[in-house]
This record gives sequence, structure tokens and C-alpha cells, in this order.
Amino acid sequence: MENKISCLIVDDEPIARQIIEKYCSHLPEIELLASCENVFVAKKILESQSVDLLFLDINMPVLDGIAFLKTLKNPPCIIFTTAYKEFALDAFDLSAIDYLLKPFSLDRFIIAVDKVKEKLAVLKQPSIKPIEETTSAFTFIKADGKIHKVDFSSLLYAEAKGNNVLIVSENQTIFPIMTFSDFLALLPNQNFLRLHRSFVINKAKISHVEGNRVFIDKTEIPIGGNYRADFLKSLGISN
Repeated sequence: MENKISCLIVDDEPIARQIIEKYCSHLPEIELLASCENVFVAKKILESQSVDLLFLDINMPVLDGIAFLKTLKNPPCIIFTTAYKEFALDAFDLSAIDYLLKPFSLDRFIIAVDKVKEKLAVLKQPSIKPIEETTSAFTFIKADGKIHKVDFSSLLYAEAKGNNVLIVSENQTIFPIMTFSDFLALLPNQNFLRLHRSFVINKAKISHVEGNRVFIDKTEIPIGGNYRADFLKSLGISN
């Protein structure tokens, strides 16, 4: 089967790992790469091969799942699996796809995996896709009880923040109640590049590129693995 979802299970409890392994076995679209008892084993795998999805426990010894996720510059999709509902807000702040509260059923597991499939389908579309062209050099966006004029020429980058978007320009930073995809639809195609599932940048504002990072002034922005080839091509550079 093509387009399988490669995944890791990370949980310090053997029984919990076995349950998720069995659930994965029912879904032919899932390719289970490994079932790990701690985040350090998972980290080695993430550094050596491409992974689409982590089933990640939270309450683990030495380094918990949330702390581990914060160490990853370009994390895969995350489904948290935990017995502690009080961590849900932190999980979604880190853009987790779903939060499964143990013990969870197979049908609830399938719902979570389907969310990942939808997310990956969007990510695997052409990275630098045409955005509806506009002749305007600016747009107006409502935030903080005001209507802000956003000049495209001064825009530095925008970042997805949960269900909203952080917009950073040379002269202002605003955080409107607007989705990342809705903001992308406002941008003119020229000069704006998607280089990560959570970032779009103004190519004209790049100061330099180093490894898998783009620097805009003093801000460091990661280049997603699925976006790197198209990003370099847009700069006229071979991968």
C-alpha cells in the first residue's frame, strides 16, 4: 500500500505499548517502525529516518513526553496517549493532532489516526503552491480590538499558533483570531514561501540559510523536511 504513515510508539509501560501495537495492526495504512520504552530510543530513530507520526506518552521517567516534544525542531505529527487529562491544554498548545486519554478504544484511536491522515494529505501537497494572486500591496487584519494595515513588503514571516496565526512585520507583531490557512490565502504569490507546516516567510527578508534553518534578521526559522527541496529550488539552489 502506497503512502503509508510511518510511526513510533513511545511509552514506558509495556502493556500500553502492546495495546497501541495491536490497534496499529488493524490499520493497513500504518507502518510501525518501532515501539520505544523511552524518548531517548525514539530520538535516535527520529535522527536516522523519516517518521510521520509519534504516539507519545506524557508521564515518563527522566524526560516526559511534553518536554521531549519541545526539544524537537521539526517534530512529526503527535498523538499524545496518557492517563492524565490535565496535560491536554499543554499538548494542544504544542499543536498535537489529538490527545487520547487512557484507556481509549479502537474506534477513538481510528478517529485520531484519521486526523493525522488529513493533516499529512495537506502537507504532501506541493510545498510552494500558488496563492490567490492579488494586486494589492497590503491587507487589513483585525486584532486586539483594532484593524491593522499589514504591508506585504514589510512582512517578515507568519507562524501557526494552534488555531491562530502570529504575524510578524518590521514595524508590528499581531496575533489575530485567524487560522494560518486563512492568512496564507491573503498573501500574494510573489516572494512568499512556505518552508514548514507552521511557517511562511517573505523571501526578500532572508538574511542567510544555515543547515535546516533560515534566518530573518535575528529570528531562526526551521525548514521542514517535506519542504526543503522546493524551498531551495525557489532560491535557485540545487539540494
